[in-house]
Parts: sequence; structure tokens; C-alpha cells
Amino acid sequence: MEGIVTRRVIPLDNSCLFNAVRYVMDHDKNKAPELRQLLTFNILYSQLPNMLSLLVSVHMGVIGILDLEIHFCTIELSILADYYGHEIAAYDIQTTRCDLYGQEKKYSERVMLIYDGLHYDALAMSPFDEAPEEFDQTIFPVRSNRTIGLVEGPALNLVKEQHRRLWSMLKRLTMLIFRSIDDRNPDQKEDTFYISEKLFGSEFIDLLKN
Repeated sequence: MEGIVTRRVIPLDNSCLFNAVRYVMDHDKNKAPELRQLLTFNILYSQLPNMLSLLVSVHMGVIGILDLEIHFCTIELSILADYYGHEIAAYDIQTTRCDLYGQEKKYSERVMLIYDGLHYDALAMSPFDEAPEEFDQTIFPVRSNRTIGLVEGPALNLVKEQHRRLWSMLKRLTMLIFRSIDDRNPDQKEDTFYISEKLFGSEFIDLLKN
């Protein structure tokens, strides 16, 4: 299928990871409870014997899945990749890094998610801009070189554009904060730089000062 890689927005209901995975796998955004239950039983009965050193973390992960509050995404995405028998590529907007789950199993197909630090959305190949979701392709064959061919370039370009927009938005927001700070209080401005660096990293501070 030819077209454009697009970001399919998942509702902000504290189930974004599960609904994003469900969309790229099954074109359904509303089955989070089923996946939560799946993960709970998987952690309790399948993963626990092999993860004794992470007993406390796994226990908290189960609590989070049931309480709809805490997500240990690495564990969750690894389990979901194995459950569906597909690689899951998770693109991080903040760093443009791609974490690939299930790659050691050499699955023959891959899906893609995008993450902004707080929220997961789905990535899909659409035949044209603003095409209905029913035309989306979300599962892509993995080639012998372990790539998904021509889809990877547009996907990374979209992530880089989202990264640029994120930094631009953060820069504008921080500059508005600076403008509200009296120049006669340089210590307060330095404190803002310090907090911004801790939150967003030195790359953001360099961008801010240029």
C-alpha cells in the first residue's frame, strides 16, 4: 500500500497504550480492559517464574494494570508483542528513538506506536491525507534485513517533525514564563533554566538560549 504515515490519536482515558496497541493490531480503540486482564494473568502465571529479581516491580505492575494507574510499558509491550506475534515499534518523540519489542523472536510483521512522554498514539499508513481510518494499514511485513522497507523513512520523518513541534512548543512556553519574570530577579531566571534542564535536558536549554 502506498500513501502517507499518519498519527491516529487515541483518547486520553488512561488506557492509551492498550487502545493504541489494539488499534494497530485489530483496528479497535476500545478493548483496553481485555488487554489489561491478559497482561495481569500473563504476569502472574507466565512471567513471574522468570522474573524473581523483579518481584516487587512486577507486583506493582499488576496493581497498576488493575487500578488503571501505573504502567510499566517495557514489560507490557514485550508481553503484547509475544501475545500478538508481531514486533511493536515504539517511537519516542522526545528523543526520536525507536524501541523495538519482540525483535529477538524475529516475527514476520510489525506495527508502530508513537509516544510523547505521557501518551501513546497509533501510527498507520493512509492512502491519502485525512482518509478515513478504515483504509489504514497498520501491520507491515518485516523484510529479510529486519526492516519494513519504504515505510520506515516516512515514519521517522513524522517522528522528527513531531519532535520539532514539541521543542518549539516548549520553547514558546518557557519564553512566556521568562517574560513574566522580572529581569531584576536573575536568580529566579536561573532557577527556571535549571528546572527546564532537569525536565527537558541540555538540548532544550541550548535551543532556548539560541
